[in-house]
Amino acid sequence: MSKRPRVIHSDPDILGGTPVFVGTRVPVQNLIDCLEAGDSLDEFLNSFPTVTREQALAALEIARAALESSAHSYR
Repeated sequence: MSKRPRVIHSDPDILGGTPVFVGTRVPVQNLIDCLEAGDSLDEFLNSFPTVTREQALAALEIARAALESSAHSYR
């Protein structure tokens, strides 16, 4: 199985350790906030052009997997 490239990074020297998209200073929380507000993924990407579509989709996949894992642990 191939290892996925990291798309989220946390470093105390970048925004105080806030999780950001690798290679950017864009917090992952911005993606969640935009989607929660009803913005499309394309609107998010237009607002934050340093984030690639692949990074955003990978972050959403990570979130989905974490939620599924959490839900399965309560069965």
